[in-house]
Amino acid sequence: MRLPRTDQGRLLLVFVLLAAVTAFTATVPLLRDWFDLRVYHGTVDSWVHHGGRIYDYLVPGTTYGFTYPPFAAVAMLPMALLNLPAAIVVALLLNLAALGVVLRILVGRDWRRYGWFGCALTACALALFEPLRDTFSFGQVNVLLLALVLTDAWLLATGRERWAGIGIGLAAAIKLTPALFIGLLLLSRKWRAAGVATVVAAGATAFAAWVTPDASRFYWTRALWDTTRVGRLDYVSNQSVQGVLARLGEHGRPVWAIIVLLVLCVWAWRASRAVAAGEWIAAFALTGLAACLVSPITWVHHLVWLLPSFVVLVRAGHPRIAGALYAVLCTSVVWLWFDDASGIDGFLGSNAYVWITLGLLLWLPVGQLSAGRPFLERVVTATAPAPKPAAPATIPASAQPGPSSTGLATAADTGSGPGRGLARSSSSEPTGSTRPAASNPQSSSSRASS
Repeated sequence: MRLPRTDQGRLLLVFVLLAAVTAFTATVPLLRDWFDLRVYHGTVDSWVHHGGRIYDYLVPGTTYGFTYPPFAAVAMLPMALLNLPAAIVVALLLNLAALGVVLRILVGRDWRRYGWFGCALTACALALFEPLRDTFSFGQVNVLLLALVLTDAWLLATGRERWAGIGIGLAAAIKLTPALFIGLLLLSRKWRAAGVATVVAAGATAFAAWVTPDASRFYWTRALWDTTRVGRLDYVSNQSVQGVLARLGEHGRPVWAIIVLLVLCVWAWRASRAVAAGEWIAAFALTGLAACLVSPITWVHHLVWLLPSFVVLVRAGHPRIAGALYAVLCTSVVWLWFDDASGIDGFLGSNAYVWITLGLLLWLPVGQLSAGRPFLERVVTATAPAPKPAAPATIPASAQPGPSSTGLATAADTGSGPGRGLARSSSSEPTGSTRPAASNPQSSSSRASS
């Protein structure tokens, strides 16, 4: 398919795509009615204004309430100043801003090459991506966490390691899944960044324990270990290894633990290769994939962590594969097996997103980005050494050679070595706001999970 070359043709195409996206999102996807945001807002409102306890609050008419660590509730305290409609507007703006940060880190300045037309096409594509649709529709925090984590990838890739680790630490204190990125920092021997992330996560958790000791005690001793507070493990939205096993009727912890160990071994091997090749975004992408697989519950909207993987595929010269996998994740195909996931078709279809995540973990290109431009441009200060005089003769001061002036150099290669280009750079603590879906999972009143 050839794209139009005139502005009139491009504008017409954009209008057609916008109409198609609008029709699709109005009929096919599951609309979530801000369910998770209502959990957050209701919890904070009950806690602040009515003396309620964080983990006692339930959304009216449901059995679901707050399941994040206590620091998440503390971070959401400003929500007590807003009514629900205002909170929805703020959540939308924050998610849009976070998505902008994510795209800026992953794409860099390349977007300028495509102008408004490329931005419009990208917006249409992102609007179709089911995990992203669900994140916005639920009022979820996934994109915010992704932005925090990728900011650390950007810091590592651009040589600004002094501040690296803060984003990962905060993300891990809000949800547990991003803690695996601390493992990546340890794996890559980024001791300072790993220490910063650990201290930030521990400090945030300790602060929450000081603010609300009873809630912290309850969460870390009871709520964390009770998966029934979050939702059914076999629910089709749970696209993790545990979800696959639960839909097969296998609920034993030993089997799950063995598979998780194998997944982590594969992740450690592949992430180490990415770090050795200097490809930080690939390393962070692999870590996001592994986190989705090993988490006991990975709802569909948690799969926003797959976005960096598609950028890596495109940068490595595999746009068709990226497009095909991305298209599957736009279809809501797993919901076809909402009522019955038995049989071969159920095993393959109801776990389609798991197979994509696992396939990316195993075959995401590593060490193939040197042919393309780096994800980020690194600013390097280079000072040329002073030339030595040929003879020890005395030279007038005005003729003395000196250091060359400091210049700015842009690293265009993606080879290995510390800090060269972002081509190297880059429960879940699920929200307990899942509620059983209605008999028609495509209706706007359905709640898939969160």
